[in-house]
Amino acid sequence: MWINPEEVLLAGALWVSERANPFFILQRRRGHGRGGGLSGLLVGTLDVVLDSSARVAPYRILLQTADSQIYWNVACGSSRREITDHWEWLESNLLQTISIFDNDEDVTTFVKGKISGIIAEENRPKQGEDQEEDCGKFREAELKMRRLFGMPDEEKLVNYYSCSYWKGRVPRQGWLYLSVNHLCFYSFLLGKEVTLVVQWMEVTQLEKNATLVFPESVRVSTRHTEHFFSMFLNINDTFKLMEQLANIAMRQLLDNEAFAADRSLPKPSKTLKNVSALKRDFDARAKNERYRTMFRLTQDERLDGHTDCTLWTPFAKMHVVGQLFISNNYICFNSREEDLCQLIIPLREVSIVEKADSSSVLPCPVSISTKNKMNFLFANLKDRDFLVQRISDFLQRTPDNSWGDTSPLSPIGHSVRHSDTGSDLASSAESESVHRGRQYHLGLPTASQGLLQLYHRNAPEDLGPKMKEKMKEEAWNIHFSEFGRGVCMYRTSRTRELILNGIPERLRGELWLLFSGAQNEMATHPGYYGDLVEQAMGMCSLATEEIERDLHRSMPEHRAFQNETGIAALRRVLTSYAHRNPGIGYCQAMNIVTSVLLLYCPEEEAFWLLVALCERMLPDYYNTRVDLTRAFLPLLSWFLTLFLSVMPFDSAVLLVDCFFYEGIKVIFQVALAVLHDNMDALLSCSDEGEAMTILGRYLDNVVNKQTVAPPIPHLHALLTSGDDPPPEIDIFDLIKSSYEKFGTLRSDVIEQMRFKQRLKVIQSLEDTAKRSVVRAMMTESAFSIEELEELYCLFKSKHMTSCYWGSSSSAAERHDPSLPYLEQYRIDPVQFTQLFTVLAPWVCGGHTTTLSARLFRLLDQNQDGLVNFKEFITGLSGMYHGDMTEKLKLLYKLHLPPGNRLLFEWGNPAPILCLLLCARGGESSNFAPCGSGLSPLNSHLCVVSEEKVKDYRYYLRMWAKEKEPKSETIKDLPRMNQEQFIDLCKTLYNMFSEEPLEQQLYHSIATVASLLLRIGEVGKKFNNGSKKSDSAAAQAPPPDPQREESDESQVCQALADAQLEPAGPQTSEEETKDDTSVSSNSVVSSGSLQCEDITDDTVLIGGGEQRRGSVLDVDWSITFEQVLASLLTEPPLVDYFERKRDIQIKMAACKAQRAVERQTSSTSDHELSQHSI
Repeated sequence: MWINPEEVLLAGALWVSERANPFFILQRRRGHGRGGGLSGLLVGTLDVVLDSSARVAPYRILLQTADSQIYWNVACGSSRREITDHWEWLESNLLQTISIFDNDEDVTTFVKGKISGIIAEENRPKQGEDQEEDCGKFREAELKMRRLFGMPDEEKLVNYYSCSYWKGRVPRQGWLYLSVNHLCFYSFLLGKEVTLVVQWMEVTQLEKNATLVFPESVRVSTRHTEHFFSMFLNINDTFKLMEQLANIAMRQLLDNEAFAADRSLPKPSKTLKNVSALKRDFDARAKNERYRTMFRLTQDERLDGHTDCTLWTPFAKMHVVGQLFISNNYICFNSREEDLCQLIIPLREVSIVEKADSSSVLPCPVSISTKNKMNFLFANLKDRDFLVQRISDFLQRTPDNSWGDTSPLSPIGHSVRHSDTGSDLASSAESESVHRGRQYHLGLPTASQGLLQLYHRNAPEDLGPKMKEKMKEEAWNIHFSEFGRGVCMYRTSRTRELILNGIPERLRGELWLLFSGAQNEMATHPGYYGDLVEQAMGMCSLATEEIERDLHRSMPEHRAFQNETGIAALRRVLTSYAHRNPGIGYCQAMNIVTSVLLLYCPEEEAFWLLVALCERMLPDYYNTRVDLTRAFLPLLSWFLTLFLSVMPFDSAVLLVDCFFYEGIKVIFQVALAVLHDNMDALLSCSDEGEAMTILGRYLDNVVNKQTVAPPIPHLHALLTSGDDPPPEIDIFDLIKSSYEKFGTLRSDVIEQMRFKQRLKVIQSLEDTAKRSVVRAMMTESAFSIEELEELYCLFKSKHMTSCYWGSSSSAAERHDPSLPYLEQYRIDPVQFTQLFTVLAPWVCGGHTTTLSARLFRLLDQNQDGLVNFKEFITGLSGMYHGDMTEKLKLLYKLHLPPGNRLLFEWGNPAPILCLLLCARGGESSNFAPCGSGLSPLNSHLCVVSEEKVKDYRYYLRMWAKEKEPKSETIKDLPRMNQEQFIDLCKTLYNMFSEEPLEQQLYHSIATVASLLLRIGEVGKKFNNGSKKSDSAAAQAPPPDPQREESDESQVCQALADAQLEPAGPQTSEEETKDDTSVSSNSVVSSGSLQCEDITDDTVLIGGGEQRRGSVLDVDWSITFEQVLASLLTEPPLVDYFERKRDIQIKMAACKAQRAVERQTSSTSDHELSQHSI
């Protein structure tokens, strides 16, 4: 490729000149391509260790002048052909022009300008693409990675590092390349080459450790081996990037989400050396994730920047040191000292941003005012002008919401949202909803208040709030007056203390919404829930069926869910979320959590709390695949239900209070405290059941003595046995104990531990899925367990590879987690052709693509353009393990039209009844496929009269009986017409092209083809004779004596056209006569089939074209029995189809190929359709 001219001082060092002229020199790297001896080994080692570009481009072209000792490198190449093209271009376009220059400096200037112009012209098409140019050094490393490991252009390099790879006890110094989907290592030392490629999806453990053997090393474990890397310049940076890449791979396995680069990253002010755009993308992702987690923000929030500053806190009368964060929708502050102060200011609430007067006491201050009259003063800002400008830019993009946050100073007793009057409650809530801009559709049934308020309103008066509850409410009123109320509230250690003491019931919904971040998401999506409810109403899916099954199991002991009001609200929330997020849909335990949310929140707020819970606060917990692990890990229900299913309601709801403020760390703390308190009893247990009984009895006796509600019976009370009840544990004491013993546990540490276990858990889930698939397929195929496991891995690898290297269909279309394991992964025609070409025993050369397309259509029973693993194995097993009849039956069906299926949906009852009535009327034989491949049902409509429909249940029973799978016999196969027969002969001819007994097989198939043609002619005459009347027979034209000979010639010519290799030397007439004397029905020669007597009426199918005036014999047809009987007369064909074939050889060859082989992009679906007939 052309490169920007670079100075070269020593042109002869480590290079060998191969061509030269007065101005240019073509050089080759010493030792490349021709051995080179010891000097070549030394040069190769230096290139690897020093990361020289010569390892990728061992050829170069230098510009030289007679009077100068400086050379200029103008082009480089990875192959001789590439560099030769550049050399020839220079000689033909520049050499004659620069020879007339008098000054060498003019020559150099002209050539450099010309080369720079060529490079600019080549890069011009790329400038329109939305991608960022990496630095030259990094592009060179990416090119090197693709050349060394055979990577396609779609595989993007993230970063590369110099390190040592321990192979045995010997470290190999080289370079570690971290791409989006692979970990690669390359080393070349004194002739010893080490190449390693590991897919991130295969990684089961990633660990950074330091031992005496491997100091400061990274261990990468897969299912079968371990790899150690050490001697990193910055091991922490490398390990963090490895974690990110492995996490993305696990996300692909869990949710089938492919990696997508962030195109909206701000461009750097200057080009970063050796840092790719993808590396910047990953760094930005990590920062954004920490930022969103810290302030509970939505997933689309991107951090723009952060800076050190101080915040004036009016409640403490002091300046707090911390960091100010700016993103596209929020201004956030976090104190340097933990829990001292945290602040979240949505830009939708900001009214004024201004620079205040600077002084020595308060340097560079910025004042921010909100719509609810709160003022925030930040100072000690390094670049105040730039900060104010960025905030102004974001404010201009923020939609102007006329409604603001709730009044920050309104006390609880006078709050409209928490009114005591029952008659005005619905109207006030409705007016508040309109005030906030969230208008529901007219007639849409939604709960506008928490169900617990209805419960208290209908309860006796003596169950009203107690004195402690009123004291809590007053404490929160004081807190609101000092720290503010709403999203802009100062969050301090005092806030945490109030949370740990329990939130008052009347404030619980509001504060859950605030601390979880759901309030921000609800405020930015007015009317979203109402639209979602309308869209989801009436829809039926697997998720809705599971929801309906679990509705009455959700807190059945609570009065709020003993009537249709609570059940209907729960149904709407769960169905709406399943419609919003089909990837999660509905999982076990979501009903329990949602029912608790509905007790304290209006319906829309409960929905947004569920969104925050499933998508941000408990990631990966609510997942269809995680449901499978509940049987293996009973304690998982503690986390999925936040202890609501294993602890008395009044106690567990206090943990929910802490969870929405602290996050998942609270659940971990309490779980560890519970296990710690029962440590001695658990250690003495003999089995898992006894341990769960102990834990169940303990949790059932965790009580809340400050509750204001009547006690609700709990299901775990059934576990209590014996005369002496276990002692009661106060929930407040349990929470306090968890903070004292495990309060130092941080969220980031929990995430790191979860990452380590996530790799193992997901890989174990994949292994479980593989075992389930193998067990299911053992009864349906003759492959062994090891073969099925290997085939499953190859099939899944083809699917997963296409997720990140492109495919004709999206990954979501080809993977449905709700389906059984056998049907989850599916491949499209292009991927199927790639597997068929490598694994199929029938090698047909250039005809393989056509045969693969036909088999794909045959296996694709639902005609969705995708084939699952079960269907794939069904087709492959027939080719490998079927007897001769089964193999021929499969080959026979591949050449019949794939349109023998009914053209209506079975779900429609009218066509079903129509079909049944026709069948009962004596026309059932019409449904057998005919020679044309079309059912008579497609040519006429069955009209059902009302008199015939006597009992639809009878017809449905008959339909169900007819739909039962029946074993297919050879008599059930339709007849084959002449065109399909010629295609079958072409396929057989191509199958034998690489066989040892090639000539005998050619001779046999020609003999069988001629015999079948005569059988078809006899059958045609017989059928016509039985159907025609005497008068029609008298008017029939006389038979053509040349027709039979023409049919034989037609088949011979078609087989000759199907020839893959060029014909050998022309044989003499005597040799031809000798060959033809073997059989009167075949004409076979060495290397090809010679065909005679091709008349103008002969149809040539081989090239897809017909001669002028040619026609097909539509009355000609044969049956499968005739094909089978004819083939049995030729021993070479019988031996070929009865031969046992071993798929292990094919699978070994498939594994020997590059695991990172590029997906076939040149063969599109359109091209496949052109090959198929």
